[in-house]
Amino acid sequence: MAYRSFSEFLRALETAGELRRIAAPVATELEITALADREMKSPGGGKALLFEQPTIDGQPSRFPLAINTMGSRRRMALALGLDDVDDLAHQMQLILKAKPPTNLRQGWDLLKQGLDLLHARPKRVKDGPCKEVIHRFDRPSAAGASGVTLADLPVLHCWPQDGGRFVTLPNVHTRDPDTGERNIGMYRMQIYDDRTTGMHWQVHKVGARHGKRYYEKGERMPVAVTLGGDPAYTFAATAPLPDGLDEILFAGFCRKKSVELVKCETNDLEVPADVDFVLEGYVQPGEARPEGPFGDHTGFYTPVDDYPVFHLTAITHRKEAIYPATIVGIPPMEDYYMGDASVRVFLPVFKMNFPEIVDLTLPPEGVFHNLVFVSIRKQYPYQAYKIMHGLWGMGQMMFSKYIVVVDEDCDVHNTSEVLFRLCANTDPQRDSTFVKAPCDSLDHAPSVPNIGSHIGFDATRKLPGEGYSRVWPELVKMDPMVAAKMEALAASLGLR
Repeated sequence: MAYRSFSEFLRALETAGELRRIAAPVATELEITALADREMKSPGGGKALLFEQPTIDGQPSRFPLAINTMGSRRRMALALGLDDVDDLAHQMQLILKAKPPTNLRQGWDLLKQGLDLLHARPKRVKDGPCKEVIHRFDRPSAAGASGVTLADLPVLHCWPQDGGRFVTLPNVHTRDPDTGERNIGMYRMQIYDDRTTGMHWQVHKVGARHGKRYYEKGERMPVAVTLGGDPAYTFAATAPLPDGLDEILFAGFCRKKSVELVKCETNDLEVPADVDFVLEGYVQPGEARPEGPFGDHTGFYTPVDDYPVFHLTAITHRKEAIYPATIVGIPPMEDYYMGDASVRVFLPVFKMNFPEIVDLTLPPEGVFHNLVFVSIRKQYPYQAYKIMHGLWGMGQMMFSKYIVVVDEDCDVHNTSEVLFRLCANTDPQRDSTFVKAPCDSLDHAPSVPNIGSHIGFDATRKLPGEGYSRVWPELVKMDPMVAAKMEALAASLGLR
């Protein structure tokens, strides 16, 4: 299911009982964060919140603000138009394992998969709802006539020691100047004034790579930032796609409908035509400015550092635009559910590369990629180490500081069970390995930024050849027939 607008998605959440409207004025300075943080840490992620009267420095904003819209498993599924995110994972698996059909039913299934892929191709249109209102700043005559600048958006000042207001849910569109390949990433943007922001793309990100080529060429880099629209766009921007795979194509596949693209007013980039806001502008080669501090997904403030500066040349938006936002901080937060959905959707890709993988999860305590639990069907010595090094070599998994590998009968989603296996099945010296590797720029623990170490733990049963000369013991388990009989007895006695 494709949503024609962000507001349509919010109506779907409200119909499903997943959204609360807040009519009272609430300040974008700290107050919205305090309420949203409380909601996100409620059981199951609480509800989405629609602030109908957010205030900026005590004055009503022109635009409502929605937050925590994808902060639960159910809302994440609704964002993709699904009953369950695993449905999309199943579709991915079918496409990855597609084989020539041997009967009519298989042929029909393959045809449907092909149609899903056809939907991935974008369409180019001349106009769209994102251009219902246009404010340009690239012409002297237009500078004073504009009715909306960055100062008019209900941008959050999230945490007390933040360096200012930050756009927290931006889809940042860039293009490789050599190949023309586009990328959509999510990089926070600190508001400096009504027409400039920071652009926090870290050294490992595709946006930074594109920027480096523009800097080397000495050319101004066009950038467009979209806010709102179909939540599939945001999911695609945050998904761990293989390098070079177009996020627009993936969004079209997710929503089962081609993304309509429209050209920006002040540069040549194309953006989805149905988003709520488009911030058009550029990054000037060599220009940097201190950015931060910012209360980040690590649960700590990331320090001040120099980052590129985004210059605004236009804002276009829907007449009834709604500003989307999120907050990050001590988990669990909304970003956990977004990351969890990405892992579930891309698990078939991991399994295609490593067929022995049974399941994989990134627990909330690991704030995205710091901690990975993975279960495998172990067949030979040191297979767990193969999996560790393989995962460290896959995209953003290179940032995973701790990987714990367990046997297939361990539920990786049960942290208590994984820790039991880790403590019971490992000799720390024998069953661990350290590697030197790139680190997340936001990680404050390494002695040197962006460089550090990772550790992997083999918590699987030990096989001959792995330095274990004794007989590996059996795990204590009840006889299945007795267990089933006692379950029935317990139910009849009301012992549940």
